[in-house]
Amino acid sequence: MSAATEVTESQEHVPTGMHPKKLMMWLFLASDCMFFGTLISTHLIYRKIYPDVGPDPRSIFDIELTTGSSFILLMSSLFMALAVSAIHKGELKSFRRNTVLVMIFGLLFLSGQVYEFYDFAVNKDFKLTTGTFGSSFYLMTGTHGVHVALGILWLGSLFAYSYTKHFKAETHAMDVEVAGLYWHFVDIVWIVIFTAVYLLEYVSF
Repeated sequence: MSAATEVTESQEHVPTGMHPKKLMMWLFLASDCMFFGTLISTHLIYRKIYPDVGPDPRSIFDIELTTGSSFILLMSSLFMALAVSAIHKGELKSFRRNTVLVMIFGLLFLSGQVYEFYDFAVNKDFKLTTGTFGSSFYLMTGTHGVHVALGILWLGSLFAYSYTKHFKAETHAMDVEVAGLYWHFVDIVWIVIFTAVYLLEYVSF
């Protein structure tokens, strides 16, 4: 019996009908979804209650820059999907190539966020201590940035591990798929943040 057949059979006979690793990731993402939901709703509620506290979003937000960073992060999801597809097909070179592209695009997004934070704090005097707007904004976007950084480290470890003799496509495809779920979740969260915070704030003022 081949390794691929063993993996397939083990996945088919789990009580929940879902691989334990994938089930645990979905549970984690559900809890993380509530966490981000709390951060985003708290920010929006504070802005509704205290609309005049803090600077005018139009004077600080660089929509063009953030839109570009958002597009880069969304494109990384495409490469993540390709990496997952490649590992399921046993195409290690394609998996490695697309994984590297995901990490590069993720680093580009983080670079844009770091530059944005620097510009806010130094040139526009918008800091963590700038009222409820500043504290809720930096906590929310900063937490998301940490999630992106952790995702890059996770993918980097899988990429490095793929060069060892212990890594086999048929036995580690689920690990890559679980990492892909996490990465897609991080991208979706950013879409919500970008829409609810950047675009709505910019349009409403």
